[in-house]
Amino acid sequence: MNADYVRKKFLQIHQNLIQSLFQCDSKVVKQTEQWNRSEGGGGKTCAFSNGLYLEKGGINFSDVKGSKLPPTALADRPELTESPFRAMGVSVVFHPQNPHIPTAHANIRFFTATDHNGGDVWWFGGGFDLTPYYPILEDVIFWHKEAKKLCDDFDESIYSLFKKQCDEYFYLPHRGETRGVGGIFFDDLCLNDFETTLRFCERVMAVYSSSFFTLFDKRKKMPFTDHEREFQSYRRGRYVEFNLVYDRGTHFGLQSGGRTESILMSMPPVANWIYDWTPEIGSKEEDLYENFLKPVDWLNLKS
Repeated sequence: MNADYVRKKFLQIHQNLIQSLFQCDSKVVKQTEQWNRSEGGGGKTCAFSNGLYLEKGGINFSDVKGSKLPPTALADRPELTESPFRAMGVSVVFHPQNPHIPTAHANIRFFTATDHNGGDVWWFGGGFDLTPYYPILEDVIFWHKEAKKLCDDFDESIYSLFKKQCDEYFYLPHRGETRGVGGIFFDDLCLNDFETTLRFCERVMAVYSSSFFTLFDKRKKMPFTDHEREFQSYRRGRYVEFNLVYDRGTHFGLQSGGRTESILMSMPPVANWIYDWTPEIGSKEEDLYENFLKPVDWLNLKS
């Protein structure tokens, strides 16, 4: 296990994502900021806005050290309480302007800690998910086919597990609905060995990028109405609710004294809340609620 080697790989992933974004939207405005953390480490935040098609986005890299793991990181590892740690990650979120292009999120993370016997402990986590406003079934199936191909290249049993974990993680209990149509999610991961697990995480981000930008290019010139933009803004409110109330990455960042602007980079540019809103019967908005905001076996749909 070599944390500096992971850092090199993660920084390359970070740069690859930026290049892919500019290939799809060359007019997007980029703000870059290097930052340091008082307890150790730092990162690079790249915020994007005002593109032809991308309204807001961010691609972050962080590599931080601390004297003890925050509570969020200890849920499944209570034996590491009070342990010094190093946490590294790449996180990305894209909020397109066009309501027919989904919001999409991905991250990979690497933790190493020292246990009470002085031994090194490491693990990876990450995943990606898709949050459409006006979902197109063929796009959702494509997203999951690409995720399954990725997983099958390493272990044919893990797609169903990681999909289930994604559906369960990106769920809003107080709303009784999923955030979107899911993808894959994993934590405390070791696939055979360190090198294999790192390679899997590299592929996660590569497949996320190629899959999302395929959909982005396919839908970016679809016409949309003011009504559809208003509904997109309403549904973005759910994204805010999840990130602030449930997201462990947000909680970890804030609990560990991370940089607030970078942690909250994932928030949409505009969101609203309408009291007791319900979709019109037979509308495209009702279709989202009835058929997409719940766990579905997208690759084995019955006609």
